[in-house]
Amino acid sequence: MKLYLVPTPIGNLADITLRALDTLKQVDAILCEDTRTSGVLLKHYQIQKPLYAYHQHNEHRVLEQMIEQIRSGKTLALLTDAGTPGISDPGFLLLRECIRQGIAVECLPGATAFVPALVQSGLPANSFVFEGFLPLKKGRKTKLEQLALEERTVILYESPHRLAKSLAEMAVSFGAERQAAVSRELTKMFEETRRDSLQGLAQHYTQHPPKGEIVIVIEGKQPEKKRRQYPEEEEE
Repeated sequence: MKLYLVPTPIGNLADITLRALDTLKQVDAILCEDTRTSGVLLKHYQIQKPLYAYHQHNEHRVLEQMIEQIRSGKTLALLTDAGTPGISDPGFLLLRECIRQGIAVECLPGATAFVPALVQSGLPANSFVFEGFLPLKKGRKTKLEQLALEERTVILYESPHRLAKSLAEMAVSFGAERQAAVSRELTKMFEETRRDSLQGLAQHYTQHPPKGEIVIVIEGKQPEKKRRQYPEEEEE
């Protein structure tokens, strides 16, 4: 009676771990964000298990049913289309309910897109903030203004058709010359990381509309240097 959160490759099928494969072979059933996408991975590794759809459009509706299956003694694995469940993907509701009901949960280590994007951006990786996807409308401007003041490196996910517009908005909020990197199609054949100012990146992707999954990494705001006060400048 247990739930496993199993990270899956973000592109290259070889990036799955041996432990993840062993787990998928041993569980009673697998919950999938998209059974077709997960089916490709499972077929590649010759794993045959019952598959159930579990995604953002049905997770509230099927949550109780999944909990009942686990409480009946079954061990389930949760997969998303790519990466680690719960990171800008379905999984949090099920995880939280399992914890609330005392059901054992185990998250395996594995692939997630923002880590390689951060490391190869060339921007500081010792301290960062991951925000996932920005709000589409309500609260978007306020969120950008807040992130513009963040001194840690900022990491965002974005869809390809919104990338150029988002970068242009960021150039206004963060400053045109703020350095950033855009990674797309990570681990795939046409993987690319482009490093430039926000303005330069906005111009490039306006002229060259991208394809694939996108990660944006933005330099944090430089802290203001305090002017040193010498003894003779101190007030009597």
